[in-house]
Parts: sequence; structure tokens; C-alpha cells
Amino acid sequence: MKRDEFAHTLEQALLRPDVDRRSVEEACAAAVRDHLGALVVLPCYVRIAAPLLAGSGVKPVSVVGFPLGATLSEVKAREARLLFDQGAEELDMVLHLPWFFSGEYDAVREDIAGVVQEARGHVVKVILETSLLDEGGIVKACQLARDAGASFVKTSTGFGGGGATEEAVGLMRRTLGNRMGIKASGGIRTLDQALSLLEAGADRLGTSGAMDLLAQWDQRFRG
Repeated sequence: MKRDEFAHTLEQALLRPDVDRRSVEEACAAAVRDHLGALVVLPCYVRIAAPLLAGSGVKPVSVVGFPLGATLSEVKAREARLLFDQGAEELDMVLHLPWFFSGEYDAVREDIAGVVQEARGHVVKVILETSLLDEGGIVKACQLARDAGASFVKTSTGFGGGGATEEAVGLMRRTLGNRMGIKASGGIRTLDQALSLLEAGADRLGTSGAMDLLAQWDQRFRG
């Protein structure tokens, strides 16, 4: 894998509540400079990020029902449509965890499908919060996301008390084969972690430290 190929797997996340407009503008410039795959911003910043990233190859991405997934389905669908209209190219939505843990699987599937319908062909990733699920739960959540028409499943919000693991990513890949993409996110701070997750089956990596990972890449392979 070349540096640009690695960089393109990285989706830099700016999802903390204390992120200000200047930070978003600076992150857009850095993402373009380093040829990242995407920049994931809070919904209120899509209007700012989208024009700054236009034509750069870096996708403006935002989140729906974040971080708990417990938003009303109608609100999730409306939020998705507004964000796509404002320039988001992909959305990461959170699985409706309360319904999932209640065994209301049809409602969970319909919740995802409502966002997928509003996406109109754009990529929708479903965040499973794998640290809260056992193996059977991960398999079931992957199946629901697949059946609802989502493009990707994603491990974690980064706010749920756990992050991506090779074991979870491997199970997701075995469950889905090559029918969906997998985004590993949460707690990815070292190059070794990143490469191990890609080897386990991840296609993309969500991280708040993309530039640090690239610096580690440069130190190891260019030093």
C-alpha cells in the first residue's frame, strides 16, 4: 500500500461539541493537502465544509441520529435529506440501539431504510456501536443494515465507551463477505492499529488523528 492509498482510507472526524468554525476550515485545508478520503463534520458544519472540499476528492461526510441513535425515524430521514441537500456526499447514521436491544428488529430495519431512501444513491454507513454488542448482536446488526440497503457498517461512534477491534471487524467481514464496506472507528491512534484493522477487513478508518497516523507512516516508511 502506498501513502496516498493509505491516506484515502482515512476519514478525519471532527465530532466533538467544542469544534468551532475555524477548526473546520483548518481541517478542510489539511484534508485536501494530505489527500484524505473524507472529513466527517457535525451537521451544523456541512454548509461550511462542502464548498471548501468541492472538487478536491475529499468527501464531506456528516452524521445522523448521532451519537445515541435514539432519534425518531422521521427526524433521521429528514436530517439526512437536509444534509445531502447542503452538500454532504455520505452519511454515518447510528443504529437505533434502544429498539435493537428491545428486539424490535423490523423497526430498526425500517429506521435504516428511511435514511437510505432519502440518500437517493449516496453512501449510508450504519454505526453499530460494537463495544455494546456480543457476537450474535454484531451479526444481527450487520444483517439488518444489509437488508435495509445500507452501503457500509461502522464499528463505533467514539462516544460509546469502546472502539474498533480486529475481532469485531473480522466478524463483520465474515458476516457480510464483500457485499458491503466496513468502516472501523474509535480509538485508532497508532499506525499498527490502523494497518491491523485494514488487514482484518476494514475498507475505511474513522479517526480524530488522521494527521498523526500519516506522520507515523512517514516516520516508518520514509525515515
